[in-house]
Amino acid sequence: MDTHVTEDAGSGVGVLDKAAIVLGALEAGPATLAQLVQLTELARPTAHRLAVALEHHRLVARDMQGRFVLGPRLGELAAAAGEDRLLAAAGPVLGALRDHTGESAQLYRRQGDHRVCVAAAERPIGLRDSVPLGATITMKAGSAAQILLAWEEPDRLHRGLHGARFTATMLSAVRRRGWAQSIGEREPGVGSVSAPVRGPNGRVVAALSVSGPLDRITRQPGRLHAAAVISSANHLSDVLRRASTEVLGE
Repeated sequence: MDTHVTEDAGSGVGVLDKAAIVLGALEAGPATLAQLVQLTELARPTAHRLAVALEHHRLVARDMQGRFVLGPRLGELAAAAGEDRLLAAAGPVLGALRDHTGESAQLYRRQGDHRVCVAAAERPIGLRDSVPLGATITMKAGSAAQILLAWEEPDRLHRGLHGARFTATMLSAVRRRGWAQSIGEREPGVGSVSAPVRGPNGRVVAALSVSGPLDRITRQPGRLHAAAVISSANHLSDVLRRASTEVLGE
């Protein structure tokens, strides 16, 4: 690793310019602090301070040898960059899922301690479980909440279980089978089935769901609808993967 990162004229915001240089240096692969200093031509205290600050924000991480590497937050941001493509594709997919299952379909993304309905296809007639577009809903109950929490990092997962209507054992089963169901968890008399939508790095970025009254969706909604929900969620995951490939020009 002997290629220096060339500094351009800069944006005028020195600390951001230097942080960008650090990230650019790590694009070539893992680097010790000494290698980072060599690559960036920054003073050792400056390179260390910036790398540690970026690590705090998960833009930089450490590998098993303690070397600095690009962090997981960059992958999450890349996935979010494909959100417009995801939402554009979600409409037809949700509509087809609704028509196939006869139940309302929703797409949820996590925002902090809540989940937000970012797309929906409602059942046009009859008794239905209506979740308005933009609705902010608890992360403590419901199959979509289970999906959005099940693959989180262990410490965040355990924090999310405090006060939840589901348990760590239930989330382990969700990870094993690849889908979740709830029966009256979020709202009495309502059941749902959800599956994960994954970004290009494999991280769960959304939950795709169908929901409806228990007298129609039954007390085993997964038996009825899991296969269809998983198929639709996988289709949206493919959309994100293709969008990422196009952005990277591969």
